[in-house]
Amino acid sequence: MTLKVAVIAGEVSGDLLGADLVAALKRQHDGPVDLVGVGGEGLQAQGLKSLFDYSELSIMGFTQVIARLPKLVRRISETASAIVKAKPDVLIIIDSPDFTHRVAKMVRARLPELTIVNYVCPSVWAWKEYRATQMLPYVDHVLAVLPFEPKVMEDLGGPKTTFVGHRLTADPALLETRQRRAKRPGLAPGGERTILLLPGSRSAEVSRLLPVYGEAAELLVSRNGPMRFVLPTVPRQEARVRALTADWKVRPEVVTGAEAKWMAFAEADAAIAASGTVILELGLTGIPVVSTYKTDWLVTFLSKRIKVWSAALPNLIADYAVVPEYINELARPGSLARWIERLSQDTLERRGMLEGFDLVWQRLRTDRPPGERSAEIVLDLLKSRGRSV
Repeated sequence: MTLKVAVIAGEVSGDLLGADLVAALKRQHDGPVDLVGVGGEGLQAQGLKSLFDYSELSIMGFTQVIARLPKLVRRISETASAIVKAKPDVLIIIDSPDFTHRVAKMVRARLPELTIVNYVCPSVWAWKEYRATQMLPYVDHVLAVLPFEPKVMEDLGGPKTTFVGHRLTADPALLETRQRRAKRPGLAPGGERTILLLPGSRSAEVSRLLPVYGEAAELLVSRNGPMRFVLPTVPRQEARVRALTADWKVRPEVVTGAEAKWMAFAEADAAIAASGTVILELGLTGIPVVSTYKTDWLVTFLSKRIKVWSAALPNLIADYAVVPEYINELARPGSLARWIERLSQDTLERRGMLEGFDLVWQRLRTDRPPGERSAEIVLDLLKSRGRSV
């Protein structure tokens, strides 16, 4: 029997999660799996014909949401209508809550019996705690990727939540890179260091962070001599990155594609990166990093409403400050350069961070791969509601 799955992913990381989950559903379900919804290369490789280019949803900050609101509203309506017309067995919404949750609410109103699963718990632990109970009318189960989230959702009265593990702990490329790094010899005194520069995948964060990174790179070379800088980026940001780094006195090697990125990770001694999933990728592969972030003016204005003590995922998972963070005006070239000097040498700071990363790895590991566990929960949920799957 065909399993009809509606899936919506609005970010690169969400698309990868969705693809991993769909692949597991195909293995566990005795029959074809048909897809409808929105996603990127990963989900498309699983057979999804995206309703529109999902990069439209890769927006950052309230001001960008407001600027694109008319188009977002139209896309929400179009997506909800397409899903209702398809009459799927389940709707899986992945991250990007400004879009995916609005679609889910519209779909639930028109298909009240449809099972809806939210993959990646909204950051109710960071701010807007009331979102936990607001999800109850339209979300049946939450698949959490961070170990502390089920307890938070229970305390806040939200939907049933299960920690399924983090996709990165089962990612073949990350695991291979982690193994390659484990075989590296220890850092020898002196010698040219390889530093990763990772300004993010969104246009706004790339534009805000790269000038600071450029000044930090120049300062590092002036203080320490030649250093190699590698800047992995996504294809859609390559032109922007090359334009913004064209006049740097210290030119980075700009690389694109997953293979080049993981090669750079295998060779890196330390990194400066935009706050987000990449900080966790670096932690799980054992690359010391300084986390940076520059918000738009409205987020800065509302920052007092943010409850969480850190924006770096390794810090939240370890429950202490493993990774240093520099936000907005504090993200200064001098601070970043001095941290990289300490982290790219065999120092107490480097050893302490790597010890913290080991703890993060232990807390994220699960007995079963996240995709397999998530697929099992989805199928069990459908069976409990009388669906023949």
